[in-house]
Amino acid sequence: MIRKISLKQSLKIIRWRYRRGIAALRWGPESLGKSPAILGNAMPKSGSHLIFQILQGLPKIGPAVNPGFPPLNRSEDNRKLSSEEILSNIMRMKPGDIAYGYIHSIEPYISIFKQAGKATVFVFRDPRDVIVSHVFYASEIHNGHGMHEYYTSNLDSLEERINAAILGVKVPGYELAPIRTKYQKYLNWFDIPEVSCIRFEDLILDRENTLKKILEYLIERGFSTTMATDRAIQVLQNSIQPKRSGTFRKGEPGNWVDHFTENNIQTFKNATGDLLNRLGYEQSPDW
Repeated sequence: MIRKISLKQSLKIIRWRYRRGIAALRWGPESLGKSPAILGNAMPKSGSHLIFQILQGLPKIGPAVNPGFPPLNRSEDNRKLSSEEILSNIMRMKPGDIAYGYIHSIEPYISIFKQAGKATVFVFRDPRDVIVSHVFYASEIHNGHGMHEYYTSNLDSLEERINAAILGVKVPGYELAPIRTKYQKYLNWFDIPEVSCIRFEDLILDRENTLKKILEYLIERGFSTTMATDRAIQVLQNSIQPKRSGTFRKGEPGNWVDHFTENNIQTFKNATGDLLNRLGYEQSPDW
């Protein structure tokens, strides 16, 4: 099936080609050609906008290009794309291109991002904080969210909304997957050595060392920079502007403690099993 390209998409493609031309002039076509195609990947509400802002600083320090496209799994009008459309967007990426998205750890995506010439930074976050972020975003920030009406009209308390986000919702028109099911779609990235898995909390609480880790990983995957490491890290750090994210609320690690009730805690433990242990957020079930 041939997809129609809108005028907006056509203009973005022209802009992308222009930016690649500028990058080739600045850094040299050979250096650009050796750079990896770079994906900033995350689960929703887990730092996707933060990692993309960081990666947007790369064109200032080396041969990289921000094409200016939406997430790989979304259309220009924010429609969820089919697996074929997502694959098409991934295959469109050229050396040095930067993209972000919410890409599940399944085939053929795993095989593609294991290849030489690809680099993936996957950001994950404490699922308890993800739940709180999601509930506040859906109920108070984004009135057009698919769960907004359910949370505000069908449930009377924050405790009920948190439990709903933990257990999932099967009410027609308001379907929501359980939190463990959501994480299972991404967990295989942890088993791929060619992917760098970064904790959202480390980007907030230990930013300089974490940015250094990301930069070293990208260099291992083929990115190059002549800038001193300390200066390059500062450039990447200066690219972070949380208020530019339309989904930004607090982003504070451990914020779940202020909102989870004892009932929420027990519900989470029963529903998620060893998830926190596997992610490294708890060492035992006695939290």
